Amino acid sequence: MRTVKRTAGGARGLVRDASLVWVASGVVGVSFGAISVAGGLPVWVPVVMSVVVYAGSAQFSAVGVLLAGGGPLAAAATGLLLNTRTAAFSLAVADVLGNGGRLSRFLGAHLVTDETVAFALAQTDPERRRAAFWVSGVGLFVVWNAGVLAGAVAGTALGDTAVYGLDAAFPAVLVALVLPVLRADAAVRRCAVAGAVLALAASSVAPAGVPVLLALLGLALYGRGRKAGAA
Repeated sequence: MRTVKRTAGGARGLVRDASLVWVASGVVGVSFGAISVAGGLPVWVPVVMSVVVYAGSAQFSAVGVLLAGGGPLAAAATGLLLNTRTAAFSLAVADVLGNGGRLSRFLGAHLVTDETVAFALAQTDPERRRAAFWVSGVGLFVVWNAGVLAGAVAGTALGDTAVYGLDAAFPAVLVALVLPVLRADAAVRRCAVAGAVLALAASSVAPAGVPVLLALLGLALYGRGRKAGAA
């Protein structure tokens, strides 16, 4: 009985902690749906894209290309390039996805996002990490798609979404998620600083999405930092 209570309490705690991420994601989803439809795309485009692609930053980039006059191939290539970073995220949670069957791994891979991985890795216990991934991932998927649908239906009624500061909610939550890890691990801080410098240096000359990929090069310092610490 005590084990059941602890499990239920742990699940409630994860839901409570993840709810902030869900709210922020839903707000950004509304912004994405509204921007897409206000720019001239039919309602079904952002809705289907959110279910099938399910990658917020890649979706924004792809829609930006379409609204700027680019073709579907250019939009898909831009989104794919930006979303390749999730390959590194998948490796980070491989232990979470590797214990289930094929269906579980397939669904889990679809739920891999910046926020879900950050939320899962913030947990120290393996079982809690696994629970955090699924609680965060499923909730985020539902709320994101609901937000996109609401924004797409609202269409131009919201006007300029930048006025409401909706674009700031998403990065603010990501910063809040990674701060505990940055404070606890000096090697991670070095990687983050190096990646940020690379991304900022490339942002003025590289296409959208490329600076984010270049930031991953900062991870090369992580292994060196660990070896130096061990020596």
